Amino acid sequence: MVKDNELKVYNGEDLLEKKKVTTSDISRPGIELTGYFDYYPSERIQLFGQTESAYSRSMTANNRYKVMLELCREDTPALLISRNIQPSKELLKAANEHDVPVIGSELPTTRLSSMITEYLDEKLAPRESIHGVLVDVYGIGILLTGHSGIGKSETALELVKRGHRLIADDRVDVYQRDEKTIVGEAPKILNHLLEIRGIGIIDVMNLFGAGAVRSQSEIQLIINLENWSADKNYDRIGTLEDKRTFFDVDVPQITVPVKVGRNISIIIEVAAMNYRAKKMGYDATKKFEDNLGLLIKENEAKTKNDEEGK
Repeated sequence: MVKDNELKVYNGEDLLEKKKVTTSDISRPGIELTGYFDYYPSERIQLFGQTESAYSRSMTANNRYKVMLELCREDTPALLISRNIQPSKELLKAANEHDVPVIGSELPTTRLSSMITEYLDEKLAPRESIHGVLVDVYGIGILLTGHSGIGKSETALELVKRGHRLIADDRVDVYQRDEKTIVGEAPKILNHLLEIRGIGIIDVMNLFGAGAVRSQSEIQLIINLENWSADKNYDRIGTLEDKRTFFDVDVPQITVPVKVGRNISIIIEVAAMNYRAKKMGYDATKKFEDNLGLLIKENEAKTKNDEEGK
């Protein structure tokens, strides 16, 4: 957390590897500074802003030290100070005695709280590892699924050659960012790598450049590839709505049959553009249904006029 968010360490740098953060909630000690600790959430990072620091400076050195001792408990992950405010000697002494690191940032308190909360939400979110390939097509995160050998990696390679980006091949680590967002990324061991049967493993960033890869992406659409079957009824109009649930978030899913002569990469590009069009309020399926309804009404009116003419 300290490294990724460029925080400075005032005290306890040797403790950073030992201390664990178990919740993304951040506490700003207010009533605790007055000595009331009956409901103190000690398991949270304790954030000191301008208000908390100003109030603590108004206390006597003895009282300030006693309060800081109460704030620094065994399960307290860290004391975090915003706006480059220098921690008091009593705070540093209490933190040192109870092995609590003291860290800080130049950011304003609200921005710092928001940044750390979002970071911890991501790092502490439940994760699931699934079989598939994640690509970024026209800014839309598309998860390709299907049986092994169906051609997911080869399709991803063609998409990369067409200017799109690879996020993960074979295994995708999925987590829930918020109530509506599912994010996927590659395991570290597979980062930027793509397996092509007959060739082996290739490094996409090394071959195609940094613009051909992304570290992570929101999963907005799932395309399930399956072998063509003459006995199966595939969606030809776009009225069959399917979805896949990750944790408690539903992600739309479509099934694309694979057979000789079908260019799957182009189909995926069109699926991405169609998804974006729907998000912008244009639905080609609804337009077709409206046109069909209008045509039926026109034919009914024509038939009625013909009958009346007879």
